[in-house]
Amino acid sequence: MAFGGFDKDRSVAPMADINMTPLIDVMLVLLVIFIITAPLLTHAIRLDLPKVAAAPAPETPKTITLSIDDAGHLYWDGHPLTLDALRESLVRAGKAAEPPELHLRASKATRYDVIAQVMGAAQQAGMTRIGFVTEPPAAAATATLASPAAPTAQTKAAKP
Repeated sequence: MAFGGFDKDRSVAPMADINMTPLIDVMLVLLVIFIITAPLLTHAIRLDLPKVAAAPAPETPKTITLSIDDAGHLYWDGHPLTLDALRESLVRAGKAAEPPELHLRASKATRYDVIAQVMGAAQQAGMTRIGFVTEPPAAAATATLASPAAPTAQTKAAKP
């Protein structure tokens, strides 16, 4: 492969091709390393475990469903409460030996500051597992198709 010449009168354009040989060499070396180390990563220990006819122990963590509607009202497992009462309830739940999961169900029109206050109160209470509950897209599409598009009271109130 000639990259240049001895003729100084002729201008030669730079070579625009990438040399793929080093890249292929590195890839093949990595492939060999992974092929060799992959069997070493399995830590299988052959055990003959006893066979016992018993029902498996259910491991369902306790969950708290906290709902927030469009107006910012809070509902703890379906029961309405205020933000101060929520803080007290979260502190009681956070002091448990195994803190429960908090499932946060907020309406699309809920103000962000309400959600931020709830999340801050949960974090201060020691709740570390917070999940946001959403609707699957197919269910949301059928729900919007089933109900006519009528302006709601909140939409009317938002107009000047």
